[in-house]
Amino acid sequence: MAIRKVLLPLTGTTAGEAALVTALSVARLWKAHVTALHVRVDSRDVAPLAGEGLSGAMIEEMMSATEKESSDRARAVRAMFERFVAEHGVVVQEARFRAGMATASFASVVGREEDVVVQQARLADLTVVAHPEADEDVSSTDALHAVLFDSGRPVLIAPQYPPGSIGKRIALAWNGTAESAQAVWAALPWMRQAEAVRILSADEYQRRGPGATELLDYLALHGIKGELATFRPIDREVGAGLLAAAHEFGADLLCMGAYSHSRLRQLILGGVTRHVLEKGDLPVMMNR
Repeated sequence: MAIRKVLLPLTGTTAGEAALVTALSVARLWKAHVTALHVRVDSRDVAPLAGEGLSGAMIEEMMSATEKESSDRARAVRAMFERFVAEHGVVVQEARFRAGMATASFASVVGREEDVVVQQARLADLTVVAHPEADEDVSSTDALHAVLFDSGRPVLIAPQYPPGSIGKRIALAWNGTAESAQAVWAALPWMRQAEAVRILSADEYQRRGPGATELLDYLALHGIKGELATFRPIDREVGAGLLAAAHEFGADLLCMGAYSHSRLRQLILGGVTRHVLEKGDLPVMMNR
């Protein structure tokens, strides 16, 4: 399956700029369309948050200020989109036209970001999201987790800085779970055109299910030649060992399942998914 539509929830942050460049790189690679989606805050949502003790006029003023701020932010994000699209030579046109080349469009809608994004992601082949900000708790990145848990589609977490390449050398994290099997399925089109594919496994990472050697045989049936490598945790962190192994391979794309354990357990105890989300500095494609 080729990638034809990429969804990009777009913000005006530095991380958002890197995500935009990453999404445009994916579009050029696959001759796909990028739908850049900016979700504006609904000023009507401010009223319930205002609480008691405020007059109607004060609430109205607060809603007006929120609307102005939201509109200003949307204009700034639109300007950023147009600038980066022009710099990268991507044609701006509507998604319903199949141009056979990289294209992009911009949409600004009002609503609750995680709800709007997850619904739109269900009809996208891939959703590219910005890397969590360094000063932000990764557990509160609602749009990212909404797409992971509720869209049924793969998510590409962009690195904090635009990658030089993507998908030439693919590291595939394997632990035998249903989530990692979904990651393999999503990565098949990428692996078919990659220069090299390496399966990364570890005793500490493996769960009940097929081993890495069986995965290697499965990929061969799809005409994909891979290689096997094992890694060890670093300072008892499986995620740190996985990222180190991906870097040792020179990977420009890491594909993996997300949250084999419950998200609550990972938030309390940590886990491979959380470590990679927080510390990953290369494009990471996740499936749940």
